[in-house]
Amino acid sequence: MDFFFIAVIILFILAISDLIVGVSNDAVNFLNSAIGSKVAPRYIIMIVASLGILVGTTFSSGLMEVARKGIFNPEMFYFSEIMIIFLAVMITDVLLLDLYNTFGLPTSTTVSIVFELLGAAVAISTIKVLSAVDGTTSVIDYINTSKALGIVSGILLSVVVSFTAGAIIQFFTRLVFTFDYQKRIKRYGAIFGAITLTAITFFLLLKGVKGATFISSENADWIKGNLGIIMLYSVLLWGFIFQLLLWFTKINILKPIVLVGTFALALAFAANDLVNFIGVPLAGLSSYQITSGLADPLGHLMVELTGKVETPTILLLIAGIIMVLTLWKSKKAQTVTQTELNLSRQDEGSERFESSLLSRVIVRMSIAGMDLVKKITPKKLHAALSKRFDTSQSQLITLSKKEAPSFDMLRASVNLMVASVLISFATSLKLPLSTTYVTFMVAMGTSLADKSWGRESAVYRINGVITVIGGWFFTAFMAFTVSAIFATIIYYGGIFAITILVGIAAYIIFRTHILHKTREKEEEEVQVASLAMAKDSTEVITALFSDITLFLKSVSLNMTDSLTALFGEDRTKLKEARKNSKKIKKHANLIVSQIINSVKLLKDVEVKQGRRYGKIIGSIQEVQAYLKEMNELGYRHIDNNHGAPDENEINDLRAFNTIVGQHIEHAIALMESEDFSNCDNFNTHYQKVKDASHDFDENEIVRIKENKSNSRNSLLFLSILSDMENISNHVYELISVCRKNYQKINISDDQPEA
Repeated sequence: MDFFFIAVIILFILAISDLIVGVSNDAVNFLNSAIGSKVAPRYIIMIVASLGILVGTTFSSGLMEVARKGIFNPEMFYFSEIMIIFLAVMITDVLLLDLYNTFGLPTSTTVSIVFELLGAAVAISTIKVLSAVDGTTSVIDYINTSKALGIVSGILLSVVVSFTAGAIIQFFTRLVFTFDYQKRIKRYGAIFGAITLTAITFFLLLKGVKGATFISSENADWIKGNLGIIMLYSVLLWGFIFQLLLWFTKINILKPIVLVGTFALALAFAANDLVNFIGVPLAGLSSYQITSGLADPLGHLMVELTGKVETPTILLLIAGIIMVLTLWKSKKAQTVTQTELNLSRQDEGSERFESSLLSRVIVRMSIAGMDLVKKITPKKLHAALSKRFDTSQSQLITLSKKEAPSFDMLRASVNLMVASVLISFATSLKLPLSTTYVTFMVAMGTSLADKSWGRESAVYRINGVITVIGGWFFTAFMAFTVSAIFATIIYYGGIFAITILVGIAAYIIFRTHILHKTREKEEEEVQVASLAMAKDSTEVITALFSDITLFLKSVSLNMTDSLTALFGEDRTKLKEARKNSKKIKKHANLIVSQIINSVKLLKDVEVKQGRRYGKIIGSIQEVQAYLKEMNELGYRHIDNNHGAPDENEINDLRAFNTIVGQHIEHAIALMESEDFSNCDNFNTHYQKVKDASHDFDENEIVRIKENKSNSRNSLLFLSILSDMENISNHVYELISVCRKNYQKINISDDQPEA
């Protein structure tokens, strides 16, 4: 039994790890509406969510039985077999959720734990059936198949229903209130607020009475039996309160709605999903306590696990405290949260996901469908709808990039209301449902209805949603498979196998932590903070110079790295340089998107003065495009096992890189000093680039004529030479336009407007 006591300790250590990685992923469920709408300072949102978690943990006791008997039939397994299942499940869960957190993908902790239990139970059941002499049992006898099938159907149902419901309800809500909703909130806000908070109250009551340790069974039955009258009084009460607030105060009634909804979803997360993190270790502890006094504990069938066992409230509160601390401290939680916000934000800009064939096909089909609807829709109706959905009336447009939320509080309220209603309805019907799937898909549906997925962003965001949904099904597959493999290894390997698996898990978590920090650092390197904070045209220009300076430094460094790797035939470093050129492209795209947003700050007279922001955008894009092509040329050449350029070609390219690099350095110096009064050195070096390009081009022609270079190397040399010259050309154009803009700013600042 000493071995199994150690196993229980390992289970609880894994439980703490699971709490941390689980909260990091599920925080997206209840934080995003509040954070995305910036309903309050972040610390206020976190306090509200923390209170919801602590309260929700006391509602979890009655749900812990899913880990003991929800997926498999415990009376069919011996104590040793049950402990093997639990250990395999916990190791798998920690690894799987940490992997998703590292890459910022939200997934369902409910689905992961269910399929882990299913996979481990199937593995042990199969071993038992194969080793049985009489052959009277089959794997199906050991598994609660109806529960597993219910979970799978719940996945498919929740994805479709949540997205559709979110889109439809947001459409009609926006149709009533429009994007300029402040005036209409005064007219209809009390009704909207009453319906929304009643839905959330309904949600809280259903979740609360289901597993709360402090609500007696009599009170719970009374609440369930009088839900209709409670909801009626709730509508009247909230409507009365909101109407008073609208009449006599200047309080934005959407703020309390979003904060109460955040509290409710945080409570539901703790009440529902706490079982996913500590249910298995608690079941392991119960199993150990049941068998500790028996003469033959290893040969005892775990019939006792079929009964109901109350979890001590103190253990639930400890788990709640760990979750709250994780919520405040976890960087990975912020990464997962950012994924949904990026997919649902109202404005355009740099996208996290690339497009895919499937997303492009879906967008084309959607455009064709919308064109058909427009043709059969009366023009007056179409004009009226377009006016109601005029996004230019949104107050978000008038805010700077730093101040603007991802979406407004009206959409945040709908997100919370619809998610609460769907989860409550499913709970009342005892249908299996994932809170992650519901909240995520509702947010995506409301984004679609709000025209957040426009022609400029649809292919990227749809591909992001496809990636996340694909990850959900991958969760089920991986959870089942890995847990089954781990259970088999532990069954045959014993304590040695457990030690190895725990060690591997610890190492992988350490590596993913390093990987996440690296990815986070890379993201920070390409953030364009200065332009985002600009408030007027003068600040726009100054910030633009700062961001372009960082961009040009990256370009110069990458050119040198790429050529050095090419000359040394170092495929690994070429691959790294190519990867860095993609980061530079992302940096360029961020600068471009910020320039477009910053142009909105210009006065009409400044636009008329001929600020060539379009020319700046074009030059930045051309520089990164030629840099990317240069990296691709070098990488493909070495990747195809071609030889490096000969010594003369290397000397010419190295010399040309030095000249182009000096030209870029002069450009950087001008941008950093913001003094364009003397550009002689910059212009002189630009002429050196042109002359050197001509000379090195002639050198290569001579080598070709004298048969001193093969065709592939010559083509590579001339292409790289051309790319570097084009980079220099567009740097020259970039500085020329920036100089003109800076001079015009000084003129407009010194002279009053006409």
